[in-house]
Amino acid sequence: MARATAKATPAKAQPVAQPFRIGFLVHDVSRMRRTLFDQAVKPLGLTRSQWWVLANLSRHEGGSMVQTELAKLLDVSKVTVGGLIDRLEASGHVERRADGADRRAKRICVTAKGFRVIENMTKVGNDLNAVILHGISAERVRVAEDVLHDIKLNLKQRLSGDGGDNSDLA
Repeated sequence: MARATAKATPAKAQPVAQPFRIGFLVHDVSRMRRTLFDQAVKPLGLTRSQWWVLANLSRHEGGSMVQTELAKLLDVSKVTVGGLIDRLEASGHVERRADGADRRAKRICVTAKGFRVIENMTKVGNDLNAVILHGISAERVRVAEDVLHDIKLNLKQRLSGDGGDNSDLA
């Protein structure tokens, strides 16, 4: 009598729990949007790092920040931001000025040329948003924005140390 051989069947992969999926989706959407934005602003002659500096400067009063604050905001070293500022200054998009409150500090200021580029970047961003939000109702966009805002607040709390202990992250 022939013996039946038991075939080992691989364990069925368990689906990843939904809470983890949002992190991957946020990351993928952000990466893909940046890639499309890079393609759209390529004619402006800016690298991703350079347009990211201009975008962040444009969000601050007067389009200026102290260089060390900018490095912290961008989550890069002072040396890295210094090189980016060197290139943006050489191309006429920003200029370094002495800071009124601290003569040792340099304030990075967007120039008129830089603001024209920021205007173009804003138009590109608006056009890109129209493409990527096509077919999605204003209500669903608002809900997504609200959820992402709440997630951002939770992350800020955790990063600032106000989020309690980290024992639940292990």
